[in-house]
Amino acid sequence: MTRHFLKDDDLTPKEQAEVIDLAIALKADRFRERPFEGPKTVAVIFDKTSTRTRVSFAVGIADLGGMPLIIDSGVFQLGKKESVADTAKVLERQVEQIIWRTYAQQGLEEMAANSSVPVINSLSDDWHPCQLLADLMTVKEHFGATQGLKLAYVGDANNNMANSYLVASAMAGMSVAVSAPEGFLPKQSVVDLAKSYAKQFGQEVLITSDPSEAVAGADVVATDTWVSMGMEAEAEQRVKLFADYSVTEELFAKANQGAVFLHCLPAYRGYEVSAEVIDGPRSLVWQEAENRLHAQKALMVFLAKHR
Repeated sequence: MTRHFLKDDDLTPKEQAEVIDLAIALKADRFRERPFEGPKTVAVIFDKTSTRTRVSFAVGIADLGGMPLIIDSGVFQLGKKESVADTAKVLERQVEQIIWRTYAQQGLEEMAANSSVPVINSLSDDWHPCQLLADLMTVKEHFGATQGLKLAYVGDANNNMANSYLVASAMAGMSVAVSAPEGFLPKQSVVDLAKSYAKQFGQEVLITSDPSEAVAGADVVATDTWVSMGMEAEAEQRVKLFADYSVTEELFAKANQGAVFLHCLPAYRGYEVSAEVIDGPRSLVWQEAENRLHAQKALMVFLAKHR
């Protein structure tokens, strides 16, 4: 049965750990795995603009012996003249895997349901699971383990990053605290899923509107832009709403002394994070950005082996 990676818990906690360990190994020995030798082709579809996703998947596929077929939605018939299901049936006969950066999670699910090759969610409105593999890899590299640590996420928590931080971090044996203004907190279904994983490891999930409460005692502090793609018209209103949720030196000081900072990028200094924090000695954002390459390679190898 073909395995897909559409959301964080499409891997089990054990498989997640396996992928992260393989990512660390691939970082040390970049060309040890070559599942796409041939070269075989991997389709990488973009409905949204991208820097890290585009570069890391293109380079990663080449590292694995393959050829990335980069497809921008403006020159593709997907969802316009041709259905998602029909597109899947065309692609599955010609490519090894399908990677899609898109809007609706439903489209990814339809693609996977009609594809005999693995489909990877490289970002949707609901989840950003590839980013979390890179983040958890970064945490494990720095601390030596993930289990027993606390991660705090501050900012807009009704989005894909907060959803993935909650579920993936809990799967990795971490306690998770999320803080956002009322009206911007995560869906209860996501919180309940995260709690079910946290309970397995004896950890906790905290949802609060008090950023200081969330960050207190954290080992990892993370945030994301307040104005995601498609929300530009709300920018002025959002800046006012989230003003108290900026990761400043003052807020970051409430975390543990050895705490580190993560941000999936792009970042807007002076808004969701201060320049002093993101450019400071405890920021791991550039290591985190590089680790997209290694974590996604590990994921593609895993899926290639589990078809």
